[in-house]
Amino acid sequence: MTRIHDMGGRFGDGSVVPEAEDAPVFAEDWHGRALAVTLAAGFLGQWNIDISRHAREKLSPKDYARFSYYEKWISGLADLLVDKGVLTLEDLRGVDRDGDHPLAERTLKAEAVADALAKGGPADRPSSVEVRFETGQAVRTLGQSANRLVEGGHTRLPAYASGAKGRILRLHGTHVLPDSNAHELGEAPEPLYAVAFSTSELWANPEHPSDEVVLDLWQSYLEPA
Repeated sequence: MTRIHDMGGRFGDGSVVPEAEDAPVFAEDWHGRALAVTLAAGFLGQWNIDISRHAREKLSPKDYARFSYYEKWISGLADLLVDKGVLTLEDLRGVDRDGDHPLAERTLKAEAVADALAKGGPADRPSSVEVRFETGQAVRTLGQSANRLVEGGHTRLPAYASGAKGRILRLHGTHVLPDSNAHELGEAPEPLYAVAFSTSELWANPEHPSDEVVLDLWQSYLEPA
């Protein structure tokens, strides 16, 4: 069953209103702190980016629908910290801990932030998986947007693109498969493609039928059309 977070391309949620060019990066001060603490906690090495994304997806539908963007981030982080044993509920409630935390030595220091962010977290990996598709080839996405490894698990194939016909624009190389990595089943790298879809293929009555949507999709999401 598709989780509530998979909202892309859905009708009835109103227009997307771009922010003004001179709008601040963060609408409220705590938004920046939420982003900072989420990134800093990731450097503790207790989870990967796909596990982090899945934690936000697993928020209860009621909370996901009512939370703002950074409320989703900080709530997903709180769940991760407890699930992975980094903190306890008592820690989150502000109960003092005796002594240093076991992960204290992994703390991301202020002077190391710029280099750490510049390095990023590349997801390209060598792989022995055979490349099945070539540029210009017609392909179709799987009929259901679902993780084939874990029931109800993380996937990067959006529901609105399931069962749609497109064409390969380019091969990005081989990259970590989120469907596996989010569940600690290994990185399982496989070919990643840019795939172009006509809007009329994705939606019944698109406003601009001649437009295209380009999605980056893993090979296991695709089959020959």
